[in-house]
Amino acid sequence: MAQFFKAKPKTSVMNQQKIQVTANTLDHLGAGVAQFNGKVLFVPGLLPGETADVKLTEDKKQYARAQLLKLQQVSADRCDPVCAYYGSCGGCDLQHLQIAEQRQYKQQVLRELFSKFSSINELPPIEVLSDAPLAYRRKARLATWYDKANKRFFLGFRAKESTKVVAITECPVLLPALSALIKPLAAALAQLQSVANLGHVELIAADSGVLVVLRITKVLSDKDRQRLLTLAENLDCQLVLQSAEDEYEYLRGAQPFYQFTQQNSSLTLHFNPGNFIQVNGGVNRLMLAKALEWLAPKADEHILDLFCGMGNFSLPLATSGARVTGVEGVQQLVQQARSNAAAAGMDNCEFFCADLNGELSGQPWLQQVDKLLLDPSRAGAWELLSQLPLLAPRSLVYVSCNPANLARDSAKLVAQGYQLSKLALLDMFPQTHHIEAIALFTHK
Repeated sequence: MAQFFKAKPKTSVMNQQKIQVTANTLDHLGAGVAQFNGKVLFVPGLLPGETADVKLTEDKKQYARAQLLKLQQVSADRCDPVCAYYGSCGGCDLQHLQIAEQRQYKQQVLRELFSKFSSINELPPIEVLSDAPLAYRRKARLATWYDKANKRFFLGFRAKESTKVVAITECPVLLPALSALIKPLAAALAQLQSVANLGHVELIAADSGVLVVLRITKVLSDKDRQRLLTLAENLDCQLVLQSAEDEYEYLRGAQPFYQFTQQNSSLTLHFNPGNFIQVNGGVNRLMLAKALEWLAPKADEHILDLFCGMGNFSLPLATSGARVTGVEGVQQLVQQARSNAAAAGMDNCEFFCADLNGELSGQPWLQQVDKLLLDPSRAGAWELLSQLPLLAPRSLVYVSCNPANLARDSAKLVAQGYQLSKLALLDMFPQTHHIEAIALFTHK
């Protein structure tokens, strides 16, 4: 049988091709966008207005990618990265851009997403909800790797688009209490008999203390357990073991919690290590306050909170005296929300478990409400919004960790008689290209 093929250029030859380009904008992933041979060229690390020598790494029919080699003309918006691992660690990708310009860039990306995916011609002014640009993360997952050949243990973050673990001793975007744990933790874990059986390490800063969640793939020996217990006592942190079956054992400490203060009253929300919490505590507080401001809950209203989790929005909404119904697809989170409401003495909250992306007919909560809050996963709420006529809220707040799908879903909202009244950028992850948003829709 005859075989026909088209020879591909050798990677080594292509990678040797060096060119000089000038970026004119940033793409939605934060890479500089230039032109090369009539096609779009993406260069991570290059800012608009900058000229640089680059090396081609990928050359497709419609686009190409390149690696930044040397800057020839530098933008006034460029700044020195604060992290020694920037460029090798895959966590941050915008530390070279000043924080004010980062937020302007994210506002522009949000506008472009609505222009591309929604049917809304004119957006309201985009407010920016932001907090500290560094030392903001209260939760982070670190990867581990044990090099058996050289008997070396690595604790850190993965390199961009790679399984390689970049070992670190600190991280400037973590809260200082978490960053300070990395170096002593890596040294102690390297001494364990079961070092080759360690999975990821999760660091969590709660109002109740600092947690270290250690995933283990095999049962630890008594000697290793004692070493870890001594480490936790020396570091004054809580230590939780997570098994391969995702069962949690508190080796030291108790269930963590964080507090939300509203109008001089404090609300305590307990959570388990496996539960989802917003990693940016400062922006989470601003987001909660904005949602309450926009929805303006009243004591005689019924408010539905879909994708409610453990009650991050539900309980603050219920402090107004409104009747709040929360719905979540994970039974464990529903139980946690119920527990949090009971601990707060709130009898005006009820919670249900339902797959909000599945069949919903016959659900007891699927009835008319006054107001609605949506906080879906990255997939958005496209299917769910088909049920909106049954709910008929006068207004709804949509919180999105994927604004492209928020923009897409807004088209269905507009078709059902809603208009976009307010829009805010949530800068949950400074120093990265990632953006989140919160929007208020009101019925005409």
